[in-house]
Order: sequence, then C-alpha cells, then structure tokens
Amino acid sequence: MPDGPPFVSFLSDYGRTDEFVGVCHGVMLDITPGLQIVDVTHDVPAFDVRAGALTLVRAVQYLPDGVVLAVVDPGVGTDRRCIAVEVDGGFLVGPDNGLLAPAVAMLGGPKRIVALDKPEFQLPAPGPTFAGRDVMAPAAAYLAGGLALGELGSSVDAAGLAPGLVPLPQEGDDGSIAGEVLWVDRYGNCQLNIAPEQLAERGAAPGGFVGVTIGGRDRRAHWVTAFADAKPSELALLVDSYGMCTLALDRRSAASELELRAGKSVTVVALAEGQA
Repeated sequence: MPDGPPFVSFLSDYGRTDEFVGVCHGVMLDITPGLQIVDVTHDVPAFDVRAGALTLVRAVQYLPDGVVLAVVDPGVGTDRRCIAVEVDGGFLVGPDNGLLAPAVAMLGGPKRIVALDKPEFQLPAPGPTFAGRDVMAPAAAYLAGGLALGELGSSVDAAGLAPGLVPLPQEGDDGSIAGEVLWVDRYGNCQLNIAPEQLAERGAAPGGFVGVTIGGRDRRAHWVTAFADAKPSELALLVDSYGMCTLALDRRSAASELELRAGKSVTVVALAEGQA
C-alpha cells in the first residue's frame, strides 16, 4: 500500500436515487476516517455483471493504488462468495461472480485471494441483501486502513475465481471478424471487441474502408483518426481511448441510428481498394 492518504475506488450498479452509495461511503469512513473515495461510476446497468466487469477493466489501470470496491451482485443473499484479491498496487473487493476477473488479469493476476467470511470485520446485517454495505464496504475500508488481507477470511484457490464474461471475436476463413458491441458510451459510440491489429493483419489501414455487417445489412465504414475526420453522413471506424475499434458518427449517436447495443453482433471485413 502507498504512503499517504488511503484510497478506495468504488464502482457499482446502485445508481444515485437511493441512499446505497452514501451509506457505503459512511460505513467506510467510519472504519477508516482518513479515507479518500473515488466514485468511478454507480450507473452500471442493474444486475449486469458483464457491463460492470468491462467498466472495471477499462478503468482500473487509471485508478490510484489502494483498494477497488466493485459491487454488481445479482446473487446477493445466495451462497456466492464475497472476496478480496491482492494484486499489484493493492486489492480488489467484490462478489466472486466474474465481476473482478478481467481487472485481476489486467493487473497481472492474483497474488492472494480470501473469502470475506470473518464476521468480526462485517456489520451486523438485518437481512442478507445488502452485502455491499455489510460485508464488502467494511472489508475495503479495513484493507485501506492497513489490515492484513489474511485477517478478513479464509484463503481461496486462485483457480476457483469465477471467470469473466468478456467475449472474444471469431475470425472467419473469408478474412472477416465476427465480433460484438462491448460498450455504448453516452455519446452513442459503440466499442467493439475487435482490436485494430486484427484488422491490420487483414489488410485494413487508417484512411481506408472496412465492410460492416449489422443485422444482415452491409455498410461501409471509413477508418478515421478522429470523429471530425468523418463526413457528416459517413459511418466511421476509429481506435478509441482504450485501444479498441469503435463505430461512430460525428456528433450523432451511432447506437441510435444503427440500432446497436451492448452484446449486438457486428461483423467487420477489410475492403479491397476496388470495393471501397
């Protein structure tokens, strides 16, 4: 853990309408009064573990060293575990449902994992359905305050960590790449699970064109460097700030106009000069 004020970076699907986020803040600050809390987002779609995992893996490399508390937990109250994972730079705390796994891999893999099963480091729970408040937030605060990981619970074999749900693209014999939309941001830009290197290996390059098939309909996208490089009516493909291929329209929502959402299938293929 770094010297100086401890950090907890907090991500959830709690939203801001109810008191859930503020209560978790209060619990953590009561345990570790000097804590600094970074609210990454609390607008992960409700119950969407995959969306939470993707949000976390995009963000985690930019968060301060310390503790990451991630809560997207549709299995709350069941026998799924709450865990804390030691990684380079600190700890990740959350449910063992695949939410943490991609971020753990991004950070070089787990050093140690414990199940949060020591009641003395939890709040007395009136009911089992708010483990974020009663189990995970206290664990995050105790870790940020310097408590040794092993004090929080029993060891877990790293091989037993629930895997992430991040889909991989499929490469076709015809040079196409069958992928899907990973994420739609607030501007309607659609991040794909396709890396630019995969397109480059098939002959596509910035400034050229690629074929895009969505829902059985074929389109052409111009591979540009910036949103404004695309013509007003032109579908653009560019490399986003996380290094992935993204479909976009300049100052318009590609998601709305192309009827795209997270999980929607998209096939991309490099176009020869004559096809462009």
